[in-house]
Amino acid sequence: MTAPAVAGTPRLLLRLEGTALLILATGAFSRMGLSWWLYAVLFFSPDLSFAGYLAGPKVGAILYNAAHTLLGPAVLLGIGLALNSPIFLGLAAIWAAHIGFDRMLGYGLKYATAFSDTHLGRIGRNRAGA
Repeated sequence: MTAPAVAGTPRLLLRLEGTALLILATGAFSRMGLSWWLYAVLFFSPDLSFAGYLAGPKVGAILYNAAHTLLGPAVLLGIGLALNSPIFLGLAAIWAAHIGFDRMLGYGLKYATAFSDTHLGRIGRNRAGA
């Protein structure tokens, strides 16, 4: 079974949204006054969710998607705004920047069929819609 995926102009627009998110979130981080070392160390931390694939594609997709939706950064942003906390705001920005980076590259949310099946199309070898 082939996983459904967006194609054509909508796919391009979603990738451009990812680019915009990466740029804007990185710009927001730069205004927090936090260390760029923090940004560098944490930027790829959502990808630790790949470990879920050791338990199979269904668990892997659930964990990967949980770490790669904007819900987590939105919660951190809300906490940061409520507490006037640069660290929470900075963490939200780093997380959102990572998601934007992934979307810009065409890495979408995963289907439980396989790691390579995403809402933005198949990734890796023999990918379609690249």
